[in-house]
Amino acid sequence: MDHDPVDRLPLARAAGCPFDPPAELGRIRSESPLVRLTYPDGHVGWLITGHALTRAVLADQRFSSRYEIAHYPFPGLTEFAELPPAPVGDMTGMDAPEHTRYRGLLAGRFTVRRMRRLTDRVEQITAEHLDAMEESGPGLDLVAAYAQPIPAVMICELLGVPYADRDAFQADAATITAPDATVEERTNAYIGLQTYMRELVLAKRAKPTDDMLSDLTTTDLTDDELTGLGTFLLGAGLDTTANMIALGAFALLRNPGQVPALIADPGNAVEELLRYLSIAHTGLRTALEDVELDGHVIKAGESIAISIHAANRDPHKFADPDTLTLNRNAAGHLAFGHGIHQCLGQQLARVEMTIALPALFTRFPTLRLAVPPEDVPLRPEVQNIYGVERLPVTWTRDTPTNS
Repeated sequence: MDHDPVDRLPLARAAGCPFDPPAELGRIRSESPLVRLTYPDGHVGWLITGHALTRAVLADQRFSSRYEIAHYPFPGLTEFAELPPAPVGDMTGMDAPEHTRYRGLLAGRFTVRRMRRLTDRVEQITAEHLDAMEESGPGLDLVAAYAQPIPAVMICELLGVPYADRDAFQADAATITAPDATVEERTNAYIGLQTYMRELVLAKRAKPTDDMLSDLTTTDLTDDELTGLGTFLLGAGLDTTANMIALGAFALLRNPGQVPALIADPGNAVEELLRYLSIAHTGLRTALEDVELDGHVIKAGESIAISIHAANRDPHKFADPDTLTLNRNAAGHLAFGHGIHQCLGQQLARVEMTIALPALFTRFPTLRLAVPPEDVPLRPEVQNIYGVERLPVTWTRDTPTNS
């Protein structure tokens, strides 16, 4: 059965429901998991909201990830008549064989075993930041004090980036994705980030150290490729996990009855948080040829907006999907994507989250929001990664008892 085209990608989340996808996505999914969608540039493409179809498209290489042939589903980026190709090293916007080459060089450096070896270091960094929180006392922004620094330290150490330089490149990374940044500001920020990484690559070639970037200088990657790949990995490692830790903490502060399940089985609880929050909420693919899908023909050149957060709330896959249930089996969620573009750093993210979140609530059992929940500033939906801008929290200090 054909449906009228959706005239825009639903963006507005219901008031007071910062963790739920826009309600309209659920309505659309209940009628059909694949519908026509009118894009901001006038292109009439598609929108997928169902779990099974999302998984199928992400695994099908007849659908391209290349930016330059896609139509962007969100308002914005009006400065481009067409999207530019992916910068050198940006694996997200590449297809095989370029993507295959990069992925092959990196996959062995992000294995489960290698990432689990970092557990002790993540625990140490987490403890240091919990100590600093305790020393500063109640009343702080959990994003700046805890959620951002832990993954920032880890990705810096993994790549061999001096942590002392983090403020400069974090500012540039934030500007590149800021919805209100001008074209000039974004361009200058990107150039600044690339310039920094190029200097670091040359330094690693001249004097290698014990880190991934130095290790990659022994491959056939050129300086341009190393610069682009390093920039891509740095940005990906900073933004995603920081937002999962912060938004995960916010969700737990709003659902305190779930904290015991987090502490009892952090690994399982993190999978449910990943499903429930789905911070990388929308994917994009473009058909390279005519493809029949769910009784429709997706014509070559048509783009498909893939609603990951709607797919992860599909009741055909997960029972009572709109409820956070940390002891559920959330296997099969698509928070890290699926197919050849499945998140390369997912194991590192899991290690960081399974340590940082339970440690936070164990150290500060009275942790609570310092502002009404509706006053917590959220990132705009048009950004690729959803999350909170700041998370003001406080807690009750332990007071000694008189004996």
